[in-house]
Amino acid sequence: MAGLFRFRQNERLKKREEIRAVFNHGKVVGCSGAKLFRVENGLSYNRIAFTFARKFGNAVERNRARRVSREAYRFIRNRLKNGYDLVLLVYPGRDFLVDRMDQLKTLAVRAGLLTGTE
Repeated sequence: MAGLFRFRQNERLKKREEIRAVFNHGKVVGCSGAKLFRVENGLSYNRIAFTFARKFGNAVERNRARRVSREAYRFIRNRLKNGYDLVLLVYPGRDFLVDRMDQLKTLAVRAGLLTGTE
């Protein structure tokens, strides 16, 4: 059961060129505190990267925001359509799991990526 929610290595979008391609060629949706860039990747799974606006804060704040974002994504990813490269751009603000989950759900609905209704 624990393996179901793991954030696997192949789900991470790490290469600079791949992230830049999502920024340059992807479609974007936004909500208060975050933007989601997406582009189809032709794979059977999604890949995601978490980035932050300039002047987001110090390294501790960025790392906390990254951990919270990753955890929120783990909870919602099974309800998302597959086959996309995603980049979540986070702006400074409240970094609580509940807030980030609401942001991700809102962005997924606006992007047309959410499969289930809730």
